[in-house]
Amino acid sequence: MQRMNEDIKSGNFKQIYLLYGEERYLRRQYKERLQAAMCDGGDDMNTHFYAGKSIPVEEIIDLAETLPFLAARRVIFIEDSGWFRTGNEKLADYLASPNETTYFVFVESEVDKRGKLFKLVQSKGYAANFETQDEKILMRWIAGLLKKEGKRISVAAAQVLLSKTGTDMDNIYMELEKLICYCMDKQAVETEDVEAVCTTRVSNRIFDMINAIAKGQRKEALSLYYDLLTLKEPPMRILVLLARQYNLMLLVKSLKEKGFDHKTIGAKVGLSPYVVGKYVTQASRFRTSKLREAVRKCVEAEETVKTGRMNDVMSVEVLIMSVL
Repeated sequence: MQRMNEDIKSGNFKQIYLLYGEERYLRRQYKERLQAAMCDGGDDMNTHFYAGKSIPVEEIIDLAETLPFLAARRVIFIEDSGWFRTGNEKLADYLASPNETTYFVFVESEVDKRGKLFKLVQSKGYAANFETQDEKILMRWIAGLLKKEGKRISVAAAQVLLSKTGTDMDNIYMELEKLICYCMDKQAVETEDVEAVCTTRVSNRIFDMINAIAKGQRKEALSLYYDLLTLKEPPMRILVLLARQYNLMLLVKSLKEKGFDHKTIGAKVGLSPYVVGKYVTQASRFRTSKLREAVRKCVEAEETVKTGRMNDVMSVEVLIMSVL
């Protein structure tokens, strides 16, 4: 990202940029920064946006071959095309020697680094990977955003906020907006403010539910389940999330026992090192045999619903009781 910051500051741009990775907030922020820097004064005549899986590549190439109108460059933004995962030979062949006045900005959530398009961007442009940020970086970012509003936040309050929001920066930003409004007349954001206004993500409630199960807290586990039902969360979605949590714990526990560090485990299972740490702690409360049994029972619970032997609400409740 440092190189891209330098390009934006100097105005010496690469002809092709690829913004990819899990963190949507950062992808969007850098796309907007590149647009502001590369497209003089919001130049609508020479700025073009495409999105989705059905973008006509022939149209892109024809447009790229058209000289810009009274401007130094034409900029084409292409988002969520899937081409960096599935491949696009025609575009790759064109980008090997594109019109020198046309610039490209690709924004993708997933890429195949072995693909021809990705390797071409690496050789002729710049590919920036926006990964899920760790706790330390997120806490500095939270503090920085609040400082701009004339507020500060304690470490304890920031940790509680992250426990509720997870690491998704879009979600954190929305919750911070709520906090800023709630603490309008205060300079310091405290833990009780976070507890009062910030919403706990469903996946985090599932995490808390499994913690309660691990500790044998039947009443707490069921209370969290009923809370999710009150929030209109479908029981089958709760079941899917429970199955995912148990699967991830089983994977993380197995990899940790083989001696892998958090960063390596995260790369293998698709989690940030910060989140891996939480899973390692949670998985340590279970025997491996217990995790395997829980995964099997999740499959059985789904089957009882699909075959009509039990309704979805009751099936998940029975599952929670059976894994305690």
